[in-house]
Amino acid sequence: MSLAAYALVDCNNFYCSCERVFRPDLIGKPIVVLSNNDGCIISRSNEAKKLGVQMAAPYFKQKRFLERNKVAVFSSNYPLYGDLSERVMNTLRAFCSDMEIYSIDEAFLRLDGFSTYNLTAYGQHIRNTVYKWTGIPVSIGIAPTKTLAKIASHICKKNPNSSGVYNMNDQWGNSSQINAMLEKVPVNEIWGIGRKSSAKLFNYGITTARQLRDRDNAWLQKMLTVTGLYTALELRGIPSIALDDAPPARRSIRSSRSFGQPVTEKRDAQEAAVAYMVRAAEKLRREGLLATTLSVFIKTSEHRPGDQHAEYCTHTLEKPTDYTPLLVHHASEMLCKIFRNGHQYQKVGVLLSGLESKHNQQGSLLELTSPATQQQIEAEARLMCVTDAINKKFGRGTVQYAGEGLGQPWKMKQKNLSPRYTTKWGELREIF
Repeated sequence: MSLAAYALVDCNNFYCSCERVFRPDLIGKPIVVLSNNDGCIISRSNEAKKLGVQMAAPYFKQKRFLERNKVAVFSSNYPLYGDLSERVMNTLRAFCSDMEIYSIDEAFLRLDGFSTYNLTAYGQHIRNTVYKWTGIPVSIGIAPTKTLAKIASHICKKNPNSSGVYNMNDQWGNSSQINAMLEKVPVNEIWGIGRKSSAKLFNYGITTARQLRDRDNAWLQKMLTVTGLYTALELRGIPSIALDDAPPARRSIRSSRSFGQPVTEKRDAQEAAVAYMVRAAEKLRREGLLATTLSVFIKTSEHRPGDQHAEYCTHTLEKPTDYTPLLVHHASEMLCKIFRNGHQYQKVGVLLSGLESKHNQQGSLLELTSPATQQQIEAEARLMCVTDAINKKFGRGTVQYAGEGLGQPWKMKQKNLSPRYTTKWGELREIF
C-alpha cells in the first residue's frame, strides 16, 4: 500500500513577512509586530530572534532595546494580514483542491494523488510560486500524517539545509532515522497534546514523541482518551485525523478591543459598542449566518483595585437577523443600561450567538402572507449587500454608521501602523 502524503504549508513569521512585502528595504533586517494597543510582541523576524527579542514580551519594557538595535516596530495591521493570507490560500488551491485552512498562516494539503511526482520538488515548486505571487515565504513539511507533517514543518524551519521543504516520506523506510528524529521531539510540542496531557505523560516518564508513539493502545486511550490514541497512531504513520475541508459552523461571533485610553464618557463607550457590532454583523453576512441573541459587555481594568465594574447584558430577538441597523440599535441601548458614571473603562465588546444558516432559515407564515413585510426584508437585504460591496471595494469604513463616531478617541493605540496597502484605496502603494 502506498504511503499517504500530507503537506503542512506554514508562512514564515507571517505578520513580519506581510510588512516586508511592501517594505523590501527591511529584508534581512530585524522586525517585530505588536499586539492590540501596541501591548506585546506577537511576531518576530529571524533577525529579531537572533537579537534575543522574546515572544510576548511587553513592548514598553523592550522599547529602548529595540531602538538601540534598530529594530523596525509595527502595530498589528489585520486588514493587510487577512488579505495576504487569502491570497496565499488561493494560490495553494491552484496546486491542490484537497485542502484544509488551519489558521491565518497555515494550511494542510493532501498530496496522495501526486504519487508519481517527486514530492520534494513539487513542494519547492509550490513554495516558489507562493513567494512569486504573494511575496510571502513559506516552509513546507511533508509526511504520512497531519501530526507528522507538523513535526516535519518544525524541522524544516530549523534546518537551513532543507531549502524550505522537508519530506519525511523520503526517510520513512529508515526506521532508525525516524526513531532518532522522534526522540528529539518533546512530547509537549506535539500537535494535539495540551498542557494537561503533557503533564500527565511526564508523570509516567513519557517525554518524547517516540515514547508516546510506542505506548500500548489501551493505555493511551485510558489516559488520553481516543484523541491521544489518534495522535499516537499518527506518529506511527497511520492517518487518523482527516482533513477538515468543511469546518463546523460558528456558534458565536465576538468583537471587542481594549481602549487606547480609559473611557469615562457614555458616548464614547456607545460608539465603541456600535462599531464592534457593525464588524460582527459584517462577519455574519460574510458567513451566511443570522443571529438570534446579542450581548454587550463592559469592564474596567483589573489593575485598578479602587475602580472595579464589569457588567453583561443580553437580548433575544423575535427573529434571527443580520441587519446591521437593528443590531446596532439594540447594542447602543444595552450599553446605556450597563454603563455607570464615575468609572474608567478599559474594554467594551459585543457577542452574537444563537447563530443559524441564512439559507436554511425557517420562515414565518405571517411574513409570507404580508407583501409589505416581504418587501421590507428584501429591501434590508439589498441595502446590506450594497453597503458590504462598497466597503469591500473601497475599504472598511467607506460607508460608516453615524453611531460609530468620527474622531473615535477610544480607538486602540496603533502608533506604528503601516498602510493598508491592499484594502484601502487611499493607502495604495505609490510608484513614481
